[in-house]
Amino acid sequence: MDLRVTIVQTELHWQDAGANRNMFTEKLAAAAPATDLIVLPEMFTTGFSMNAEGLAEEAEGPTLAWMQQQAKQHKAVVTGSVMVKEGEAYFNRLYWVRPDGSYAKYDKKHLFRMAKEHHTYTSGQEKLVVNLNGWNICPLVCYDLRFPVWSRNSNNAYDLLLYVANWPKVRSNAWSTLLQARAIENLAYVVGVNRVGTDGNNHPYSGNSAIVHPKGYHLLETSEVEGIHTIMLSKKELDDFREAFPAHLDADAFSLL
Repeated sequence: MDLRVTIVQTELHWQDAGANRNMFTEKLAAAAPATDLIVLPEMFTTGFSMNAEGLAEEAEGPTLAWMQQQAKQHKAVVTGSVMVKEGEAYFNRLYWVRPDGSYAKYDKKHLFRMAKEHHTYTSGQEKLVVNLNGWNICPLVCYDLRFPVWSRNSNNAYDLLLYVANWPKVRSNAWSTLLQARAIENLAYVVGVNRVGTDGNNHPYSGNSAIVHPKGYHLLETSEVEGIHTIMLSKKELDDFREAFPAHLDADAFSLL
């Protein structure tokens, strides 16, 4: 079965969860077509902020409830990451929210030390692979993109690798290059969703959200403007490519400690 993927590239209201939820509600109501999966950026309710003590929500807080409402309304999975407090720890947590209200979660593994993210948030230790319409999907968060071992597609465990991000403009070349590399090396589609605009720390973001074919070419590449884009991914095309070019059979065997 083919998979319809919708990516949302937008500016974010700095550290204002209510304004961001309202903004996404309006954007999705106005522009989102029939789709299977809606992908929002990293920390889509706040921007990439280290003010977790003041802004983090409880694990089942208002943003998760909002995502459940949006998933039900649009009859699609909604995913993106938010600040979450659990016990005494804070997490940069991706939620994968289904139309029936059920959800899965992934806590960002690689914390961006250049912004001292590792001083505020706790690193996740478990990958997530979820199934949607016969597709296995592995969602990751931003800085995870730089670490190919973590995203290694052992035995073709997933068909689509997904990154939600707040990736600054100054490193946009790395963003685009690494998305293509992850697609090629993992024989999988790759979706990367980034934001645009300037955040409260005066860091500009150029977007460059993209959907990359397993062969490494772009099926969709956005510019530095807001927009909602939907594209159909072909499972048959992926399966045929893997059969014709089974590089995964020659991959080095290893395991993470």
